[in-house]
Amino acid sequence: MLRKLLIAVALAGLAALPASAAPSVRGATTQIVSQALLLPGVSYQRQVEYTPHGPVVLDIVTAPRPDGNLYTLAPALSNNAIVGVEKLTDIEKDASAAATVVGVNGDYFATNPGSPTGVLMRGGALDFAPASARSSLGIAPNGTLSVAVLGFDGTWRGTDQRRQLDLNRAAVAGHTTLYTSAWGPTTPAESGVVEDVLGSLPPTVPNRIVTGLVTSTAPQGGVPIPVGGAVLVARGAQAPHFTAEAPVGATVEIRLTLTPDWSGMSGAIGGGPLLVAGGKPVFRSKESFGDLVLNRRSARSAVAQLSDGRILLVTVEGGSLAYSAGMTSYELAVALARLGAVTAMGLGSGDPAALAFDGSLLTRPSGSAEQPVSDALLLSYAGVYAAPPASDVLSPNGDGVDDTETFTYRLVRASQVTATLVGPDRSVLPLVQDAEQPGEHTLQWNGLSAAGAPAVEGGWKLSVAAVDDRGTASTAERQFSLNDTLGSLQASPAEAQLRPKARGVVAATFDLAHPARVTVTVEKRTGIVIATVLDQQLAAGAQKVLWNGRTWTGALAFTGDYQLHVVASNSIGTVSLTAQFVARRQ
Repeated sequence: MLRKLLIAVALAGLAALPASAAPSVRGATTQIVSQALLLPGVSYQRQVEYTPHGPVVLDIVTAPRPDGNLYTLAPALSNNAIVGVEKLTDIEKDASAAATVVGVNGDYFATNPGSPTGVLMRGGALDFAPASARSSLGIAPNGTLSVAVLGFDGTWRGTDQRRQLDLNRAAVAGHTTLYTSAWGPTTPAESGVVEDVLGSLPPTVPNRIVTGLVTSTAPQGGVPIPVGGAVLVARGAQAPHFTAEAPVGATVEIRLTLTPDWSGMSGAIGGGPLLVAGGKPVFRSKESFGDLVLNRRSARSAVAQLSDGRILLVTVEGGSLAYSAGMTSYELAVALARLGAVTAMGLGSGDPAALAFDGSLLTRPSGSAEQPVSDALLLSYAGVYAAPPASDVLSPNGDGVDDTETFTYRLVRASQVTATLVGPDRSVLPLVQDAEQPGEHTLQWNGLSAAGAPAVEGGWKLSVAAVDDRGTASTAERQFSLNDTLGSLQASPAEAQLRPKARGVVAATFDLAHPARVTVTVEKRTGIVIATVLDQQLAAGAQKVLWNGRTWTGALAFTGDYQLHVVASNSIGTVSLTAQFVARRQ
């Protein structure tokens, strides 16, 4: 037996809400099919656009303007390195010790070595240079997003003139490259090179000169990159300059210049193209993307900002004309403008496009499984997070189903915590008031008041307030219902014999603690209804309803696994129970 609250909106599933459809792009209507609160102030919504090309599923996360405190928007590297790829859900799990995160895939990337195509800045330091003819997204400390095509110029200087420099890129003959610890554990394996190890190097903030002391040299690749340091690699004709101008003990200047100057940005990520500017969709941004990338309908992701500073992370699903046909780049731009975006930029498209929360996908993969990515854009929340209650309905009637409610909340920093339950009569039941350490914490409630009497039935709210060791306050809330109306559902017999002339093949017996409108249906285990047995108002008390073994068409049901589904609705709320049985034709 299972009990569940019948809610109009579910995080998973595509049962359309009874809401009016609204026009979207030309020839299409849009319908909200599910929505949920992920985090305090962070909501998720799934929409379906019904277009002449087929249905298109849009997954939308709306979050507060990043403040750098409770809410942070920042890029994250797969495996914390330029080299290699990792699933978005795993990137989120890696970040979970410091925050609860919702994220979207990042930039386009090269499969080997897995490096992004465009810019990457983390914590104000430049880890990867921008693509010269594609847009980059900059994130200011105050949460403002900027989109621009950036220029890059890197130089190093020893005892002589400035010379050109690449940053964390795969080996290119005749080039000099700076490898920071963002690249990975070692420099690329190669011969015929000269490598200077800088034991210490300040963060590579763009448009600033940073200096490091050459602590050792090596005549081949594969040199370990010191944490907090870097390695300079010279190839071909550039190698003699190292020997003459940057010997051991010399100081080397590094200057990484972005145009325009983004030295004030806290983070940046590549992608493109520009999709929305000044609230208007951009038809053609004249960036270096081929027609196949821009004009093929496929899965694709984007990041946007609304006029009030809130952030949108959006993924359009693709890969199936029956489920979601995907969008072109411009169709996504139109959809983002419809959602209120004033600025928006595209991210990677195709099978890697994905949206995830707390290490689980919100989107359905375009291919057979989730694809790895090079980097991601994460919205991180550092406050207290309360997971949805273990059950939507608490029903402490002794039938063994949902007799207790379990609550889980998570702290990422040591905090002073106060947890309470607030009832429909505004009564407050204290659960916790204590100093607690980071991690997950679990509470249970048996439906009794502080005096030990049954609590008032109806809608209840869990409220968890925390003040962390920085003095930052946060609150998380979750809704659930206390409803004893329906209990003790049984399907009898558990193995029924289907006979053409039988009048009562399976009996549904259950108890009503309060009068209610009751619907009893027979369903396949997938939830598909094959017969409605009852739909009427019933008084409180023990109930018995018989099914004659026939479907809604009047035909005898086939042998199979079925379930009785009883739904009871009254002024307290709506609650349901299921009981499984097996039916066999004779």
